[in-house]
Amino acid sequence: MLTAEIIAIGSELLTPDRTDTNSLWLTEKLNSIGIEVKLKTIVGDDDARLEEAIRDALRRSSIVIMTGGLGPTEDDITRKIAARAMGRRLIFNEQVLEGIRAKFMSFGRSMPEINSRQAMIIEGAEVLQNPNGSAPGMYLEHDNRSVVLLPGPPREMKPMFENLVQPKLVAKAGDVRVVRRVLRVAGLGESAVDERIAPVYTQYKNPQTTILFNRSEIEIHLTAQGKTEKEAELLLDGLAGQIEERLGHSIFAFRGETMEEVVGLRLAVCGFTLAVAESCTGGLISQRLTEVPGSSVYFIEGVVTYSNEAKTRALGVDAELIERHGAVSAEVAEAMAEGVRHRAGTDFGLAVTGIAGPGGGTEEKPVGLVYIALSDDAHTEHRKLQLPGDRHLIRWRSSQAALDLLRRRLI
Repeated sequence: MLTAEIIAIGSELLTPDRTDTNSLWLTEKLNSIGIEVKLKTIVGDDDARLEEAIRDALRRSSIVIMTGGLGPTEDDITRKIAARAMGRRLIFNEQVLEGIRAKFMSFGRSMPEINSRQAMIIEGAEVLQNPNGSAPGMYLEHDNRSVVLLPGPPREMKPMFENLVQPKLVAKAGDVRVVRRVLRVAGLGESAVDERIAPVYTQYKNPQTTILFNRSEIEIHLTAQGKTEKEAELLLDGLAGQIEERLGHSIFAFRGETMEEVVGLRLAVCGFTLAVAESCTGGLISQRLTEVPGSSVYFIEGVVTYSNEAKTRALGVDAELIERHGAVSAEVAEAMAEGVRHRAGTDFGLAVTGIAGPGGGTEEKPVGLVYIALSDDAHTEHRKLQLPGDRHLIRWRSSQAALDLLRRRLI
């Protein structure tokens, strides 16, 4: 199986404000054609470190893909350093320069002289045309390695890879196809999941299984290899089916769907409507639900009742009930769920109230104490949770637990 390595180039990617999303996208594309990504590296605009990274990559990987650093400025060093690492010259390409100049003219602008640097092409490289920008890409074979240089902006990089690079790599990859699937689990910890399913997945070398914890849920990543995509999918079907037998309704997604997507689909298929009342989550549940296209079919209303007075005024929660039990209580959570359902005239009312911290907790009601409640015309139920984490995690985990309560009712 061919192995690949991705080098993302640019000092901006080493700041807290930017994320290297190109590598994630490229990994998915490479995996789909049977090429395994073994390493990703981010290198700033540093000549020595970039040259070292490229030399190391060429020594250990069949395919080396570099993204970024192909612009016209002094800190765009990828062309120069890649050529140096491979012991090749940079050659001025007049045809490439004319193409860049014509692109500027099409915008009614003259090409700045600095852009002529982008016409410097590594000796022996095939020029990859860039219809969405000025920086051409490059593809070359070097010491039985495939080397690819792509621009950094995703709107330039993605079509260049799909149209010009991927067909070349498909031919090199041969008959192996890799398919991945993500199962998502709610209500169980990582150890509990592994204990239940290890007797199954450890029997397989293909597919391979990885268990990960992600904020409020467990992800089971399955990776299968086959001569065709269909063959790999069948292998995944077999293992996923056995895992489902072990975990039951705790699995809420079989192809990486989010909780809000799963809940929204069930509501839509059943023709049910929903209203949500939130206190400690501050509208997070409503935000997640409305991230799903078409959610207006089933999501009718969301109310953030942060104060006690708002719970009484907007949802009809009895002030004496709040006084007697406190805003963070099973009784108030149920009253909120019933109140928002009656207010909106929906099939379901979902509510959450809790202490997200970092302050506000007591010995009797500590930070992380959360009550969720669900109401329909038959009955109202609640769940008491004691959630770990900081304010952000407690709020997110509360929203996940609330949506999961609704999902299990819909099942």
